[in-house]
Amino acid sequence: MPIPSRAALRQHLVETRISGDVATPRENNLAHYRHLANGKRNWWLGLELGDRWTDEQDVLAVMAERCGVNDDPEHRQGQDTIDPDLTLAGLDRMAARLREAAEAGARVLVATGHPGALLDLHRRTAQALREAGCDIVRIPGGLRADDGFVVQFADVAVYEAGASLWHTHSPAPMDAILDGLERGGEPLPDLVVADHGWAGRAGQRGIDSIGYADCNDPALFIGELEGTMRVTVPLDDHVTDPRFYEPMTAYLLDTAGLPGADRGY
Repeated sequence: MPIPSRAALRQHLVETRISGDVATPRENNLAHYRHLANGKRNWWLGLELGDRWTDEQDVLAVMAERCGVNDDPEHRQGQDTIDPDLTLAGLDRMAARLREAAEAGARVLVATGHPGALLDLHRRTAQALREAGCDIVRIPGGLRADDGFVVQFADVAVYEAGASLWHTHSPAPMDAILDGLERGGEPLPDLVVADHGWAGRAGQRGIDSIGYADCNDPALFIGELEGTMRVTVPLDDHVTDPRFYEPMTAYLLDTAGLPGADRGY
């Protein structure tokens, strides 16, 4: 199939609820903003926010500006939104950084805390970067984090426990990788492409980090605002069918000038 135009992709994002009227309810969004403001580390996604974001309304204002949620503080329940134009703008910023990485032959680490939905998106990105000349980081073996293991499938680092890949917000898997690389005397990545705590902790440790975040994950948007994250792309990070992300992936790779944009789509 042809690479989608920007207008066609926007329509697709709304129709599949990757953006627009998303499935994540307003109640869940506000609860997460409150948890972040109350200093609950699981919602900081590996970033160190100190006491800079203790007002839930300040968090809401950032999310309205950078993700497109409803900015009315009295809207407490029901539908919430992600602005598809902000998703497209984020994809364009991410594509520009991927193009830079390819031109430099950068050392890149790709990881996901959402293997049930975003694994193939990350796999195709890693494959395209490798074909463009980047050095995709091979993580050390035997890494443990939390109660499981950090492993790598198709060039994407993931968290595994009980013979299953797990959804995780934890920054511990990224710490395990970076610490393991340092112990082995290997260079750290020039760029991390990830989500959740994987992306946040990489940025916190001074690595150029770009990633995806849902409207109930405010930390990475704050990270981009503060300059700790290089790019945060707003989207629903677990829609009903992972194949819905394929046109978006094709657009991203094509905009970045990477090979394989139309492969498998």
